[in-house]
Amino acid sequence: MAERMSAADYRASLGQSKSIQGARKNKYNARKTVVDGVTFDSGHEAKRYGELKLLERAGTISDLKLQVPLILEGKDGPMLTETGRPMRLTVDFRYTDNRTGLTVWEDAKGKKARDYVVRKSAAEAQGFKITEV
Repeated sequence: MAERMSAADYRASLGQSKSIQGARKNKYNARKTVVDGVTFDSGHEAKRYGELKLLERAGTISDLKLQVPLILEGKDGPMLTETGRPMRLTVDFRYTDNRTGLTVWEDAKGKKARDYVVRKSAAEAQGFKITEV
């Protein structure tokens, strides 16, 4: 049986998150945030992590992974960057929805960079359904 977390424990775990001091300013004004010893690019992403951890403890989801790279493929093989390296899209979270049995690829997005839109489209053409939260 999955371990349960009380609402008070959840609030306390969120209270332990803190912004990293002296970090370089992000062009979208996102602040790096640490939760459970994991550094996230934004408070929004850190908050979603907390929500997903609760769902995992409740048994609704399983196999939660962070920062999962997807190698982007075209009809002739891997798509390449200008430097010749394989192009990828790194999604914030991947997990299994235990209600449906499906793998969920999820990105916590505030503002979408132009590059992200193109890479997301390529990943979805490969059959990956990227959910934005």
